[in-house]
Amino acid sequence: MGKVYVFDHPLIQHKLTYIRDKSTGTKEFRELVDEVASLMAFEITRDLPLKEVEIETPVIKATSKVLSGKKIGIIPILRAGLGMVDGILKLIPAAKVGHIGLYRDPQTLQPVEYYVKLPSDVEERDFIVVDPMLATGGSAVEAINSLKKRGAKNIKFMCLIAAPEGVEVVKKEHPDVDIYIAALDEQLNDHGYIVPGLGDAGDRLFGTK
Repeated sequence: MGKVYVFDHPLIQHKLTYIRDKSTGTKEFRELVDEVASLMAFEITRDLPLKEVEIETPVIKATSKVLSGKKIGIIPILRAGLGMVDGILKLIPAAKVGHIGLYRDPQTLQPVEYYVKLPSDVEERDFIVVDPMLATGGSAVEAINSLKKRGAKNIKFMCLIAAPEGVEVVKKEHPDVDIYIAALDEQLNDHGYIVPGLGDAGDRLFGTK
């Protein structure tokens, strides 16, 4: 059964406050999202497997640990998810990056896949799907569906801010996926925005309206 992790680290909470603040400009917003993604990556990689190697320090030969080479894939949901990728790559530079593009059908309001480009060795990788917001859960569920139908076995979802409604939807549709959240907010409003939230993450990252 997938677990839900809500991070309470003081640095994450501090930076999130400025991410939420409507007076934070595009440049600073982008930098803060990048920094929080790095801090979250530190935690999301806690269970990466290690192996022992022999090295020589300036003092003596020693046995020490390195990553055992588990393959990681980072999958931003376009477009806002792009803002979290570099922060994760700073800690895991060997990770491959795929992309999943979704748009909302104006009639059904359901997410529709329009672009998918993944690493060729999907079945061998652990994937981290990233999107700043988990609101209704529709995009997250569809992105995870896209990965699973192409052979992905081990998937985690990571976001800055989530609404309880979205968390429940992902848990119901993908009970095997762990969810990592920097802040769990109060609710969704009538327009599907997270409250208190941070507004439209894509617009704030890229300076669009």
